[in-house]
Amino acid sequence: MATVKFLGAAQEVTGSCHMFEAPAFGRILFDCGMHQGGSRVDREQKETFLFDPKTIDAVILSHAHLDHSGMLPKLVHDGYDGPIHCADATADLLQVMLLDSVSIYLGDLQHENRRLARKGKPLIEPEYTEEDVIKALSLCQSHLYETEFSLSADASIKFHDAGHILGSAMIELSFSDKGKDKKVVFSGDLGNKSAVLMNDPTVLNKADLVLMEGTYGDRNHRPIEDTVSQLKDILHDTQERGGNIMIPAFAVGRTQELLFYLGQLHREGLLDNWQVILDSPMAIEVTKVYDRWFESLDSLEIEQATPNAHSIIKDFIPRLFLSVSPENSIAINNITKGALIIAGSGMCTGGRISHHFKQRIWDSRNTIIFCGYQAKGTLGRLLVDGKENIKLFNETYLVRSQIETLGGFSAHAGQQELMDWVSNFDDSARIVLVHGDPEALEVLSQRLWKEKNIATDIPPIGHCIAF
Repeated sequence: MATVKFLGAAQEVTGSCHMFEAPAFGRILFDCGMHQGGSRVDREQKETFLFDPKTIDAVILSHAHLDHSGMLPKLVHDGYDGPIHCADATADLLQVMLLDSVSIYLGDLQHENRRLARKGKPLIEPEYTEEDVIKALSLCQSHLYETEFSLSADASIKFHDAGHILGSAMIELSFSDKGKDKKVVFSGDLGNKSAVLMNDPTVLNKADLVLMEGTYGDRNHRPIEDTVSQLKDILHDTQERGGNIMIPAFAVGRTQELLFYLGQLHREGLLDNWQVILDSPMAIEVTKVYDRWFESLDSLEIEQATPNAHSIIKDFIPRLFLSVSPENSIAINNITKGALIIAGSGMCTGGRISHHFKQRIWDSRNTIIFCGYQAKGTLGRLLVDGKENIKLFNETYLVRSQIETLGGFSAHAGQQELMDWVSNFDDSARIVLVHGDPEALEVLSQRLWKEKNIATDIPPIGHCIAF
């Protein structure tokens, strides 16, 4: 008998982790992601595995976003030493993502321990270290899309392009169980077909069990043309007010997509009065990885918009300023108007965007643009929901900046795209919805049943399914 236990991203958006078990392949994890929102130190202390990491035989990673990969160092710290299988480009991105993540975590922990020491309280030991990150990276085994590789004598894996970010993959697990061939498909995060840099998600049609994400299961995205038009209006209105624009950056995927469209506006002369600043060392390093894999991106759309382009950094926005050092970031405070600042983190849970908010969020001339999903409990979600006062660095700030959301830049498939993708599977496939808020998953489930006659399961955390 084969089973799957849902240990994360079940009726929630972050913390992707699903454990499969069968005689054919032992015990494996699809993803090992961290939860997002709240204090990083508090969150790391509370993150626990509902299994013994030493008993896991392999990890199969859908992509490099931290809510899918961020707990790999802790898994290694707690005893895991098996392979971590991923797509080729994902291995490159992981090196940037995990090293940056541990640096932020240990920095936050050091700050918290200074606070505890002043109060005479016990210090907090790190849940993992940079050495654990380096070991996790050494365990990575990368694979090409559409190339099957063996997990065991009776089980194999194949990655398919999910179209979400560079290296994102659907996972197809094939195995033999009591003489019968079985197949599991995990969508990972499905990409938005409007995403200009990514290829469209691969269409699959055969599986006994399908795990599909439903982040945007309750709505569709705005057409990209409307989104670009909205961005133009925001630029015009903010310039008229004499203000600046702050964009919380998702370092992988969203930043690169945004740079593409800003490049289009540059060619139209609409950025002449703006200084575009990428103030995220991680996003800069990630964009360099995208440049290394430039030939694997959606070359047709890029060529139509930017003929003869070979680099996001060099060819999209010639005047793009890369803010690497802390001194570079601090100097941005001296720009009184016309700064378009892209800074991490995407959900405003830390990073340099917090410092820019401190300098500018109380000024009504300025604008904050959100380009991606904001999980519950994050500062980004509070701002999108209209919070009028926020806490930054233990001080309260009045929110006077204009808050805008650009829906068309999402890297996730919208509701209709999710329905279209899953409708390709034959009637024998059992469909399970994961990676979404309960309300979004329920809306998607109801619509799939009413319009496609597709029944779905929505398991809670800790639930186990035999198949």
